[in-house]
Amino acid sequence: MYRAPVQDMKFALKSVQNDRPHLAGALPDEEMIDVILTEAGKLAGDVIAPLNHEADKAGGAKRLDDGTVQTPNGFVDAFSQLAEGGWTSMEAAEAFGGQEMPLALSSCVNEMWQASNMAFSLCHLLTQGLISALEHSANEAQQNIFIPPMVEGRWTGTMNLTEPQAGTDLAAIKTKAVKNGDHYLISGQKIYITYGEHDMAENIVHLVLARTPDAPEGHKGISVFLVPKFHINEDGSLGAQNDVHCVSIEKKLGIKGSPTAVLQYGDNGGAVGYLVGEENQGLAIMFGMMNHARFNVGLQGLALSDRALQQALSYADVRVQGTPLGREPKSPIIHHPDVTRLLGQMKAESEAMRALMIYGAALLDEAEGGDEAVSRRADFMIPIIKGWLTEQSLIMTSHNVQIHGGMGFIEETGAAQHYRDARILPIYEGTTAIQSNDLLFRKTMRDEAAEAKALLAEIATDAAQATGHDNEAIAQLAANLSLKVAEAEAGIHSLMARQNNPREIAASGVSYLMMLGTLTGGWMLLRQGLHAAEALALPEADTAFLHNKLASLRLFNALSLPQVSAHAETIMLAGTATESLNIAEWLA
Repeated sequence: MYRAPVQDMKFALKSVQNDRPHLAGALPDEEMIDVILTEAGKLAGDVIAPLNHEADKAGGAKRLDDGTVQTPNGFVDAFSQLAEGGWTSMEAAEAFGGQEMPLALSSCVNEMWQASNMAFSLCHLLTQGLISALEHSANEAQQNIFIPPMVEGRWTGTMNLTEPQAGTDLAAIKTKAVKNGDHYLISGQKIYITYGEHDMAENIVHLVLARTPDAPEGHKGISVFLVPKFHINEDGSLGAQNDVHCVSIEKKLGIKGSPTAVLQYGDNGGAVGYLVGEENQGLAIMFGMMNHARFNVGLQGLALSDRALQQALSYADVRVQGTPLGREPKSPIIHHPDVTRLLGQMKAESEAMRALMIYGAALLDEAEGGDEAVSRRADFMIPIIKGWLTEQSLIMTSHNVQIHGGMGFIEETGAAQHYRDARILPIYEGTTAIQSNDLLFRKTMRDEAAEAKALLAEIATDAAQATGHDNEAIAQLAANLSLKVAEAEAGIHSLMARQNNPREIAASGVSYLMMLGTLTGGWMLLRQGLHAAEALALPEADTAFLHNKLASLRLFNALSLPQVSAHAETIMLAGTATESLNIAEWLA
């Protein structure tokens, strides 16, 4: 069972809106927001969520003998309902039939899709990413041909980067693109292509990285091409199948319902592809997609965390084992202090994660206007959102299994599925180590930590202003945030002082990312707490919800914020300790 957290989403939107005035002008009115989130929640809970565990148990998508792929029962109908309801058009430009909803709002809807059934919803998420890439990089003719059918939900999109010998190192790709009149002929193999073949749409548009024959070596020689599964006639109708087919579907640890395809291009002369942008500019175009893609993977971390919280809470409220300390016999396990602790941490962190997601989305929305300062902050936050939210999802889904006890280890309950599904999140679209390297070297060292220091200064200002607040939870969190900012500043100073030893500071990179993730999560909860305190004074206040919101501040302050100190200490020690390991002697 999944119930969309509509009330918390609306509260988080309002809270971020108070601090980002640009968002107020971009969002529809509150009544329309309520309608959008409520209706999306119904579709997620009633239609999409029931398919999740059944698809996992059935083993997921299946490749048939003719090379086509059959998705799990119910997926085709559910995707049709997404399209018919207009949900596939939320983010796209009005010129292509879209609704141009701000990312801050559409990300809440996407959270519902991913929480209810991540394996199913990956298809929609990737298609949104391709639409965004084409809006920014394709020519007008390509936009008019490819975007509207994807906005309507008739076509879907993929990203084709990885090859057997080229994962993180895209410079090693070997897929070829040979010019042939107004198009190119593509040949090669791509792996790990999510929804590379399926039966939920009439056409699939692949965005493929490849090299032209005279391209320079390395990253500078990569171009990007649009390769449709079916050729497109001049009137927009579909022709014969292009020279691309599915070789196999991967067997995976999790997200089994999503077909992860191995695609072969050019077995019969070459797949017809259309160059996007200029030759050898492919990596720049793909990096333009990365903020959108990495943000969305962070969103998936939040989604699975909230789904795990809901399942753990539901189970703990009915399961009876022993008598909790200080409680009546037959009281459910939710009253055992340690179960309460685990659930409390899950509640506080999921709310912090959601607030941080919406803050990041608001920055990305605002950055579209060309504000360089906002763009710098958005770029700085993306690896934190991707890295911290996905790493926390492993902890949150593990807590869910722990609360279920032995039943969590049994597939019947579905708790194990969320744990398995979450494990891909710190890996795809750039591992946590890649996020930390991006944050450390490109976003911190390159500008002498200017943006990092600006972020900490903003947190420190908010914390100082809230210290001594009449509400004890707000005052305690604010005072602790002030202390943690000072520890984070010391950690950053230590990193900057060791710039001449990049191996040493790289060993501390993940701790740096997680430190900032925890700190900014606490900052978001502080802002929410201030908003909750103001709302409590209103005559129509939902006091139970708001008091629980303030309780989250106490929980995060006690159970999560101390991690900032641990990460700051690790930053100062990890590099030297790691470099002291003699690999040659160890492997001898």
